[in-house]
Amino acid sequence: MKSTVSQDEMHRIVSTDHYDPFQVLGPHVIQGTKRKSLAIRAFLPDTNYISVVELKNGEPAKEYPMQKILDEGFFEVVIPNRSKVFPYKLKRVIDANTSDLFYDSYSFLPTLTDFDLYLFNAGDHHRIYEKLGAHYAEVNGVGGIQFAVWAPAARSVSVIGSFNGWDRRKHAMRVLGSSGVWEIFIPGLPEGELYKFQVKTQPGEILDKTDPYAVEMELRPSTASRVNLLSGFSWSDNDWMKRRASDDHGSKPMSVYEVHLGSWARIPEEGNRWLTYREFAERLVAYVKQHGFTHIELLPVMEHPLDGSWGYQVTGYFAPTSRFGKPQDFMHFVDHCHQNRIGVILDWVPAHFPKDIHALGEFDGTHLYEHADPRKGEHQDWGTYIFNFGRKEVKNFLISNALYWIDKYHIDGFRIDAVASMLYLDYSRKEGEWLPNQYGGRENLDAIEFIKYLNSIVHQYYPGVLTIAEESTAWPGVTNSLEHGGLGFDLKWNMGWMHDMLEYFSKDPIHRSHHHRNLTFVLLYAFTERFLLPLSHDEVVHGKRSLLDKMPGDVWQKFANLRALHGLQYGFPGKKLLFMGDEIGQWTEWSHDQSLDWHLLNDGMHSGLLRWIDDLNKFYKHEPALYEIDFHYTGFDWIDFHDSVSSIISFERKSVNAAERIIVVCNFTPVPRLDYRIGVAEQGAYAELLNSDSSYYGGSNMGNAGTIESEEIPHHNRQYSIRLTLPPLAILFLKLKS
Repeated sequence: MKSTVSQDEMHRIVSTDHYDPFQVLGPHVIQGTKRKSLAIRAFLPDTNYISVVELKNGEPAKEYPMQKILDEGFFEVVIPNRSKVFPYKLKRVIDANTSDLFYDSYSFLPTLTDFDLYLFNAGDHHRIYEKLGAHYAEVNGVGGIQFAVWAPAARSVSVIGSFNGWDRRKHAMRVLGSSGVWEIFIPGLPEGELYKFQVKTQPGEILDKTDPYAVEMELRPSTASRVNLLSGFSWSDNDWMKRRASDDHGSKPMSVYEVHLGSWARIPEEGNRWLTYREFAERLVAYVKQHGFTHIELLPVMEHPLDGSWGYQVTGYFAPTSRFGKPQDFMHFVDHCHQNRIGVILDWVPAHFPKDIHALGEFDGTHLYEHADPRKGEHQDWGTYIFNFGRKEVKNFLISNALYWIDKYHIDGFRIDAVASMLYLDYSRKEGEWLPNQYGGRENLDAIEFIKYLNSIVHQYYPGVLTIAEESTAWPGVTNSLEHGGLGFDLKWNMGWMHDMLEYFSKDPIHRSHHHRNLTFVLLYAFTERFLLPLSHDEVVHGKRSLLDKMPGDVWQKFANLRALHGLQYGFPGKKLLFMGDEIGQWTEWSHDQSLDWHLLNDGMHSGLLRWIDDLNKFYKHEPALYEIDFHYTGFDWIDFHDSVSSIISFERKSVNAAERIIVVCNFTPVPRLDYRIGVAEQGAYAELLNSDSSYYGGSNMGNAGTIESEEIPHHNRQYSIRLTLPPLAILFLKLKS
């Protein structure tokens, strides 16, 4: 039968080659020789009979049978003397006793505005996640799911899913002008449906892609996205959110417990299964609170394909991994943290993404999110793609992703992974393997601009939310304000401190005198940035051994060394971070497929180490001198750093209140030092407040009987001094009694 559209147009619909199937399908007013008519067309493969049912006040009023124009399933009806489009549904007859009635997706106008598209293409739609992806919409009083995806080089794009038999012919999308955004509204689609975007590339290759903006994903190894409206959860953290907005993190204690959820704890009685987000809310939060940490930092919870990883190969930037539950369950976890006054920091990975064929890589058949030239677009070490930070829509994707986690999940901060790899074009590359910038330099100007913009936007919208750089080079001004030429981060991981300390503590004490500089070098640059001192996950994998196993000596000495290391971490200026398991003395390296060895706490040395961490956290939060002036030289004074022969250092931490001072003395050899004199500024009795050698922590119980009286003997350029007994491999915290 003859149609009102050309054979070419129909065959482009049948073969999913049309950039705008709405030009052909759905209702169209056509001009006849005398009067206008209304043509309604539908493409419904595997269907033999279909009709148009006109609606009056939402109810069926009149039925118009459609004619099958092509055997592949192209139908049309022409209704004469109708010059306006009316509401209708399509009625499909399945058999003699069964039919279904449904709205036609091709009868609805787009919900994205020209302004949305303009802002997105300009890189300035900060909440584009509210428009792209899958969202509930109501169009002409009809509810359903609006799908939209950016794929500018695609020949066509379809939504496929469990609701249409994964058949790309049934919900082909239209591209909106020159924006590169494809969209379709599917009326009546319920929450929970699985879907993907099927992209036909210009050469005709078919790619099944997960939604870059999907808020929920299937459990691996499946890769479909799931419609989730993020509804049905009520937050109870208003007090926390109000306080956060006015917090000055720099002058407050910050002790971070770094966690990989999949291996913190398992349920062996149930097949070694993971805990759920709601179980973590009860068990992990109670643990962190009990042991005095202020924040939990989660290794990436964004969806990723491989269990045996930290999670840094992200394939679902907007979706909490389904390994532990639904997005609403993760909301419950964060909410429970906040109700217990625990902050939540997420590891976030804007530096690179994996090449998995279902994810972002070559999304529309071209290098859309990544650079085409591998000299700029690939991390050879990691086998991943590098985001094209100079492309406005890519920048917009990442900016909106950061805001999404704060908006929807009330996240308190981001630790941004691999910042150094973003800053340098020649990062981990040999000569000839990288391209210089426009000025001939090695700096990645697009990435630098992106980082600055990210920090400005996060802090503009959400004062009190932290951005923390994992940056391992001497790049200047990482934590300087944007106004003063910096990158605008709140904190920077002090990787140099971590590596220097671990190198020092791994040495046999007999050799430490030759490596004394490892202890002291950090103070040459400690106040050039706002530092966080990490003992992180990176140091307990790939043959590096656990922290406890790195320590030299017999078992007693290993524990004593580790207690001294943690004590030094809490004594030095800078915020603190400890990876899970280090607080209990985990012997083995991290493993993705088992929990921490919690049974170790049945041993007195391991439980003693945990008590030491408990008391360090309590003491740290109680003593302003240990946290108020972390980022300025006025908060720190060496007493003596010259005694390399004995491997002893001593220093003083100071608060805003000059009377609040803490003296820290460290002996990093197994030799006790009797009558060891250090200078003090004031006369009086000095209390020994913490001693890592206490038997309570597993030590030899050597110390100073609680109090030491000063003597009017000048020492270390101070008017007074005290004589101390320094226990072996131990650290003391002292304070003048008021």
